[in-house]
Amino acid sequence: MTKIEKPAQIEIYNLLRAALALFKKSPAELAEAELSQAKIQALNEFRIESRVLNTPEAAAVIITDKELQQAYQEIRDRYIDDDAFFSDLEKNQLNKDSLLAALHRQCKVNTVLELVASRAATISEVEVGIYYHLHAEQFHLPERREACHIFISINPDYPENTHDMALIRAQELAEKLHKKPHKFADLALRHSECPTALQGGVLGTVSRGTLYPELDAVLFKLKSGEVSDVVKSEIGFHVLLCKSIQKSETLSLAKATPKIRQLMMERARRTCQRAWLAGLTTSESGESR
Repeated sequence: MTKIEKPAQIEIYNLLRAALALFKKSPAELAEAELSQAKIQALNEFRIESRVLNTPEAAAVIITDKELQQAYQEIRDRYIDDDAFFSDLEKNQLNKDSLLAALHRQCKVNTVLELVASRAATISEVEVGIYYHLHAEQFHLPERREACHIFISINPDYPENTHDMALIRAQELAEKLHKKPHKFADLALRHSECPTALQGGVLGTVSRGTLYPELDAVLFKLKSGEVSDVVKSEIGFHVLLCKSIQKSETLSLAKATPKIRQLMMERARRTCQRAWLAGLTTSESGESR
């Protein structure tokens, strides 16, 4: 088992985690105020972790070499090669041994918290049913449509993209597709100026209010498989295809139950962890008196 390093090295790792979580930067890249905030969070996390590791639950937890190496490899795999990895460790005042020590501590804390969370009570069918009826709006799915488009931009700097020429190009495409809608993906790839051209113009499955208002109004009037006339938005001209329609529906209690159970179980687990951690703080305060 890897030798546990002195706390100062572990605190450096806590600071790195806090900086990345708060600002997506390393500590060296932080402004003074940001660094101060990161240090406060890192210290608070370190203190909480220390309380967790002094519990009877932690005493019974053993982190295997395999678990530790998996955690280490997960971080190593974020880098293109060893040189980049170890260079970044050095910049953050870490090395392989100190990182392993910090990861050992983190793994042990996480395992203890998972153990505590497993004590949460199971969610009954009655509780699921009550949640379903109190939050019915969460289980109503609005009408959605699978949409594709071909986009022709308006740009006076290019002769083929002046307003009139762009409109003519879009109208020609619309006329072809009214006769042969199955050619949509091919024509999108060849003519659309949107990055979605590489996927045949696919915009995805959307609900009302997702697209530009002009496109939204047309799309939700099309039949499944129907191609629109040319539609103008603030960015140019579009030809739309409604590939399929998913009608609005309300999930039944039976269909919604797995989602509700998972949501309620996650809440129960977090509540169990928070109560346990709060108890550690209270015990510590009582002992200090």
